[in-house]
Amino acid sequence: MKTIGLMGGMSWESSQLYYQIINETAREKLGGLHSAKSLIFSFDFAEIEALQHAGNWGEATRRMIEAAQSLEKGGADFVLICTNTMHKMAKEVAANISVPLIHIAEPTAQAIKAQGAKKVGLLGTKFTMEQDFYKGWLENVGIEVVIPNEADRQIVHDVIYNELCLGIIKEPSKQEYLRIIDSLKDQGAEGVILGCTEITLLVKQEDSSLPVFDTTRIHAETAVEIALR
Repeated sequence: MKTIGLMGGMSWESSQLYYQIINETAREKLGGLHSAKSLIFSFDFAEIEALQHAGNWGEATRRMIEAAQSLEKGGADFVLICTNTMHKMAKEVAANISVPLIHIAEPTAQAIKAQGAKKVGLLGTKFTMEQDFYKGWLENVGIEVVIPNEADRQIVHDVIYNELCLGIIKEPSKQEYLRIIDSLKDQGAEGVILGCTEITLLVKQEDSSLPVFDTTRIHAETAVEIALR
């Protein structure tokens, strides 16, 4: 079994889901007392969040590269960035390590195509929804992406940072998310990407009027598949 390197703590609320899903999946595949071999570099998310909202992506990139390098030095055979937003610097991180970086959008795109969807909605931080580093990746592999209107993007963003990253789950916020998902459906979306690893804490498939692509679970399960190859 290969050793999985996890760049976590962004936030730890979703990082614990990664750890749980990875180990549950390893046990399901191998049986008995098996779990996954892994290393975790966990950031202080307050520091990362401050860099994000200050637009200091250069310093954020430097810290991400250092974290990935530390995982490689520790024995990780490949690395995951356990957050969608920080894939903004995925290319730079990958270029500065010699082990593979498993991009979260790649298995997500495979899952979307497996369901035959060609147009999907995207929920995430404003950075993920509005900037091209994530949407562009999907569009380059033939998946059309639609996002909420500006007011709804702010709602999605604020719930992530002010509630979900703090482990706060509120029913009114869930209802707002479901309303926004319905608006994406009205735009022709055939599914919705939960493009922030905390959104799965709030919205489940049984809640949604559209097929849900849970990037946290997709990414984590892919890590186990790679570890067992």
